[in-house]
Amino acid sequence: MAATDSTYVPPELSHRQILIIFSALMLSMLLAALDQTILGTALPTIVGDLGGLEHISWVITAYLLTATASVPLYGKLSDLYGRKRLFQFAILTFLIGSAASGAAQSLIQLIIFRGVQGLGAGGLMALSQAIIGDILSPRERGRYVGFMGVVFALSSVIGPLLGGLFTDYLSWRWVFYINLPLGMLALAVASRVLRLPVERREHRIDYLGAVLMVAGVSCILLGTTWGGNEYAWDSATIIGLLAGGALLTAFFVIQELRAPEPILPLRLFKDRVFSVSSSIGFALGFAMFGAISFLPLFFQVVKGVSATESGLRMLPLMVGVVTMSIISGRIISQTGKYRIFPIVGTSLVTLGFALLSTVGPGTSFIWLSLFMLILGVGLGLVMQVIILAVQNAVDYRDMGTATAGVNFFRSMGGAFGVAVFGSVLANRLDYNLPRFVPAGSLSGVSAGELTSSPEQLRLLPPDVLQGVVEAFSHSLEPVFLIAIPFGLVAFALAWFLREMPMRTRNAEDPAKAGAQPETPV
Repeated sequence: MAATDSTYVPPELSHRQILIIFSALMLSMLLAALDQTILGTALPTIVGDLGGLEHISWVITAYLLTATASVPLYGKLSDLYGRKRLFQFAILTFLIGSAASGAAQSLIQLIIFRGVQGLGAGGLMALSQAIIGDILSPRERGRYVGFMGVVFALSSVIGPLLGGLFTDYLSWRWVFYINLPLGMLALAVASRVLRLPVERREHRIDYLGAVLMVAGVSCILLGTTWGGNEYAWDSATIIGLLAGGALLTAFFVIQELRAPEPILPLRLFKDRVFSVSSSIGFALGFAMFGAISFLPLFFQVVKGVSATESGLRMLPLMVGVVTMSIISGRIISQTGKYRIFPIVGTSLVTLGFALLSTVGPGTSFIWLSLFMLILGVGLGLVMQVIILAVQNAVDYRDMGTATAGVNFFRSMGGAFGVAVFGSVLANRLDYNLPRFVPAGSLSGVSAGELTSSPEQLRLLPPDVLQGVVEAFSHSLEPVFLIAIPFGLVAFALAWFLREMPMRTRNAEDPAKAGAQPETPV
């Protein structure tokens, strides 16, 4: 079926068909998101089984690199060739990577297969949201996209929980094997039910732009991931990686300006909805992934609970995200208005981080739950709404690219946040441990080993354990404090988000909807 910007109308689907497709898309997104959170609790056991402690960071980094760098590529290729086959390819790639990771016999093999898994995950995240845009008009989409907040909330809560359960009662290999039946179910539904348009137009793939983008992103991610951990921030390696990433990014921009069919068309940034939403996504991604990733560590180290229980204690965050994602989506479908939600949401996110910066060993679970609930409510009002706003603003021919673009900037923000906050935590621990722990009590045990394997704390004498808990509590406080300015930046940006009437057809001419064409800024 040929699709153009002015004529494409979503296929007629029954409510039951939409729910079936939507369930498969949510399951696919959950698999990709879960693999970023489920592995943490299993890593110590994996290293004990496979060895290779010096390469452990690459188990996470390999997945992060391929998943992040591939997102814009999937978005652009789906606009050129259609999304169904690319989506099937992404699921198969993810399943192959999962099966191979579970069967890995060495850490090097696991790192390679994690890279394959990430290559599939990038497509699952980018294409799932774009496919929703294929089957639903923007106005109808609000009723459904709220449920996608469930994916990110569930992954942050049940990831550590499942990782702990599989490691304790089955095998760490089930962290990967669990993806197989779920992924095959998503593949079967997508293959049988999904009917999507394929736009036919002349094009030339921007191979040089793709290479420059992947190389630039890889250098920047490696620099931020290794900085303060593998190498000092002022080392030649980190400076070289960051400088090389900046140079490659500059070449990428030049190439996109001259390419007939750019990977990430720079004209999208002239659309204020896209540019503002991408900026909000980056700022919130920095704060959200950077700070929230340390909440399970707070529960395990400061509160002394197990990895499994730490996942359960994050339920208030999930409740906030899920509830407000659904409510905001339904209100948007009814009213056609969306701008107020990111404004309120970013203010609550900032408040949530400010409240979390006050927690310590004596903070009750009731207060912690309230603080996490506020943070979750704020996130539920923002993350899916900015995707919806972008899909409503851009032409249908750019929907895959624009959707992937917003996800890409959010992922990049998260990668920077995890790296920066991890470095802050490590530096503060180096300062605080000698203040609270008697000299020589932790000989042979580094701060990094304690953060990556909190169960070692159970082996410490009570007086030493108390000192470590105090040191961790004081070291985690600045992590949440640093997140506050990024929440404020997102709040300020939200005021610049332009309200556009929610279309009842995809890529409808703005004039027909009573709106004026977007003015470049």
